[in-house]
This record gives sequence, structure tokens and C-alpha cells, in this order.
Amino acid sequence: MNSDLPPHRVVGLASTAPADRVAPARRSLLRAALTGTAALGAGLAIGAPSAVAATPTGSTRPRPTTAQEALRELAAGNLRWRTYRQRHPDESPAVRQTLTTGQHPFAVVLGCIDSRVPPELVFDQGLGDLMTVRSAGEVLDEAVLGSIAYGVLELGIPLVMVLGHQSCGAVKAAVQADESGEELPAHIQYLADQISPAIDHSKEGDARIDATIDANVALVRSRLAAEPDLAAKVATGDLAIVGARYELTSQLVHRTS
Repeated sequence: MNSDLPPHRVVGLASTAPADRVAPARRSLLRAALTGTAALGAGLAIGAPSAVAATPTGSTRPRPTTAQEALRELAAGNLRWRTYRQRHPDESPAVRQTLTTGQHPFAVVLGCIDSRVPPELVFDQGLGDLMTVRSAGEVLDEAVLGSIAYGVLELGIPLVMVLGHQSCGAVKAAVQADESGEELPAHIQYLADQISPAIDHSKEGDARIDATIDANVALVRSRLAAEPDLAAKVATGDLAIVGARYELTSQLVHRTS
């Protein structure tokens, strides 16, 4: 994964969310409850990575506070994974105890439900390091979007990665349904409908499926980047939203968008 590439920025987009959408007291309660911090006014300031960085985590590892630092940490972890030198960090008794009172993950990873691609393993990260959201084919719905927005807006996470992968079954099903015209069972058709705009009709066979995997990652990334609240963070440099792909054959994660 090339961590030297600059984060993608969305220009000309600003948040349209009214400032009083959530009352301050209610927002503080939500933040305290979901981070596990003590009540009575405790909690992180919205979108303040410096406050996140200053909070002890029980780990001796430097905590990424910017998107570029987060990308470098993920790249280093993936290198350990694919060379069979995993450290399994942040799993010590001290870290576990610290995490009972709060969490300060440095990246959100939206990945597929595929059992072969667990983000914590392929990036060799531990407890409290990543906020992972998983759905078949990285499909977005309100629950997925809300989960990502929570990590960014409430925890001040500086990086969102959309992680596709080689041989994605959800993408394959969507491509095959598009070609055959047959309806897929129950709610699986919903997944296919969400992925279908990314289908690359310029290619055939396995090449079409492979190209659609990358196109789907780019589509999901662009949809996230168009969300006003997230776009405002990107515009100020507080957030990067990137696309990446995991290769099952080599265990390498590399940037795609």
C-alpha cells in the first residue's frame, strides 16, 4: 500500500448539517456512552484529533493522529502480516484494562464480510486500534454510514479506508445477476442493486468481476466523500477517505483511489 500518496480532498463541499441538530447535552451523553468514558461531562471534543492523541491508551506505540500517519501504520502492519511477522499489538493486560474506560481508534475501515479479510489481522492491529465496519461488498446503508460518521465526527478519527478484496463474492453475484437478468434471493438482491452501478461492462468474464471490485471501492469512497459532514472534514484536512484493495494471493493491501 503506497502511504506516500496524498489524501484525497473534496473541494467546494461544506457541511449542510444544522449546528443545533443534536442538543449539546444529548451529544455529550451519546459520546460518553459510546466511547465508554465516564459520565458527568466527560468525553472527547468533536473532531479534535489532538485531544484523542493526548489520551493515554496503555500502549507504548506512538498513536497516529493524522491520515498520513494512519496510512503508514496500516502499511507497516500489512507488511508484518504478509511476511508472517505479526506482533499482535495492543492486546496486553494493561491495554485491556485501559480500554474499559475509553477507546481512541486511529482509523475506520469499511470492509467486506468475507471471512478471509478481517481488517485487524491483515493490518496487524489490536484492541482499540481500528473501528471496523463490514458489509457484503462494502455496501453502504444508513447503519453503515452512521457508524462511519460516528467514528469521524464523535471520535475525531482522521482516516476512513474503503477496503475491497480480490475474489469478492458479493461483486461476483452482482455481475452474474446483471448478466443473467435473474433475481437474487431475498435481501441479497439489495446488495446487487447497490453494486450494479459499478459494473464495468467494457470487460468480459473474470476481468469484468475484477474491474468491478475496484470500481465498487471507488464508488463507495466517492459516496462517502460526498456526505456533507464528512466532506467538510476532508476540506479542512482533518480527514482522508481512501480506497484500497486486499489481494488474497499475496496478502498485500494497496491503494486504489
